[in-house]
Amino acid sequence: MDNLADGLRLPTNGLDYTILAIYFAVVLGIGFAARRSVKTSLDFFLSGRSLPAWVTGLAFVAANLGATEILGMAANGVQYGAYTVHWYWIGAVPAMVFLGLVMMPFYYGSKVRSVPEFLLHRFGPSSHLLSSIIFAVSSVLIAGVNLYAMAIVLQALLGWPQWVAIVVAGFFVLAYITIGGLSSAIYNEVLQFFVILAALIPLTVVGLKRVGGWDGMSDKLSASHGENFMTAWGGTGIGSANPLGANWLTIVLGLGFVMSFGYWTTNFAEVQRALSAKNLSAARRTPLIAAFPKILIPMVVVVPGLIALVMEPSIGQQGSDLTYNDAIPVLMRDLLPNGVLGIAVTGLLAAFMAGMAANVSSFNTVFTNDIWAAYLKKGQSDRHYLLTGRVVTAAGVLIGMGTAFIASSFSNIMNYLQTLFSFFNVPLFVVFIIGMFWKRTTAAAGFWGLLSGTVAAMVNYFWFYKQGVIGIPSDQGANFVSSIVAFVVGALVMVVVSYATKPKSAESLAGLVYGTRSPGMEEPPGEGDEVWYRRPALLGWGALVLAAVCYLPFSL
Repeated sequence: MDNLADGLRLPTNGLDYTILAIYFAVVLGIGFAARRSVKTSLDFFLSGRSLPAWVTGLAFVAANLGATEILGMAANGVQYGAYTVHWYWIGAVPAMVFLGLVMMPFYYGSKVRSVPEFLLHRFGPSSHLLSSIIFAVSSVLIAGVNLYAMAIVLQALLGWPQWVAIVVAGFFVLAYITIGGLSSAIYNEVLQFFVILAALIPLTVVGLKRVGGWDGMSDKLSASHGENFMTAWGGTGIGSANPLGANWLTIVLGLGFVMSFGYWTTNFAEVQRALSAKNLSAARRTPLIAAFPKILIPMVVVVPGLIALVMEPSIGQQGSDLTYNDAIPVLMRDLLPNGVLGIAVTGLLAAFMAGMAANVSSFNTVFTNDIWAAYLKKGQSDRHYLLTGRVVTAAGVLIGMGTAFIASSFSNIMNYLQTLFSFFNVPLFVVFIIGMFWKRTTAAAGFWGLLSGTVAAMVNYFWFYKQGVIGIPSDQGANFVSSIVAFVVGALVMVVVSYATKPKSAESLAGLVYGTRSPGMEEPPGEGDEVWYRRPALLGWGALVLAAVCYLPFSL
């Protein structure tokens, strides 16, 4: 990476740095403003459950609009072409709709402060502790991805060594989360959402003009990479070869169902935004509102990756100094004038801070409430847990700095992220979905299903794939298969163990299993929430229809 800094050094000037400095000052100002509302641990971890749906909805999508989207999906666009749209229209929107319509009443109605805490009520301490540890580990690993992405941009901007960029970026994020807690993170995420769009839209428009518009880009890429490179489903028949290394079945089951639902319905970095909403209606609408911008984000993330491949065909190729992750910085260097370049750099850094803040704020909540308060230091004062949360935030950032160097070993950080999701999120989803819809599921089944699913995914990836026991042509194809393996193994173990052990009583499952109710799930809509355009069912089905329509240009 240090050699790469010279090749990607951005031609910035004083105007660009001024824009960047103003943005950083605003971010810290929001942190100090939010600090005044942080009086209890609930304020710090869940914003006192007081935020409106439009704020939590934008924060929900911005929390994911970090390194995963900006560098990772652009890298996917370079490596896999138009197949990347599957991560949005089949790999995100249906799961977000399911979260809003089906799962949020259970999460919000049970008044849990985290996703693992729901498992405590449904299954008991063993599943709760295991899921908390798994989530804490995955959070700091993913936080490291965002830090590494920030380091790439700071290297290109300032020429700093990688380790310096990682440390500086980490401490800045640490400052505003520690000061203002989740409210600071969420309000900054709303600001960051608009800053990110202000950065990516000009980059996409100027880039398309440079490569001859959409038709010019499509013709060039189809000629150099094959006619299926610019289609969503072309060449995905079973046994057919394509850059993604997957067929329609592994795309639909591995990505569209198992991996997607595993991420969006159990990842506390996202669910935490909905839990901070002011009432159940707002909590349900949070992922549904977020689904609409999510549908359109490929236009400003995947498309720049395709543009970069036309302009720099050597990206990601053997012998090239440019990796897939460099697609966006390359476009910024080659296309944007000063001033606009400053906005673009600011937007990128905003995206990475949003992603890292989401993971660190969820890490401090889970560690403090689900590990420290539940098993290590029970019965302490609220002030003690508030202080612990701030200390754990610092620890999470420091650990994230270390894990950033793991992410740097991957030429496509999306491959790395999807590997983590198959290890950690998919087994959690198995436990949730079976436990939420099958009353017979027992506490022991939750623990062994989670453990066996995690181990199965790791065995498939590190032994069957990495050791070449089975032939899978790409990392992403291997991740889809690992997700399916994790789901099937975890589900089978849960069924077997459930029939071999004693279930909980029906009374203890009220509000935790589909078809049962708890008092919190009967909460009436807030004032104004009953108007037709705020109805969750309308929002959810509208998002699904729009996502399906978006496939048409890539399928003809």
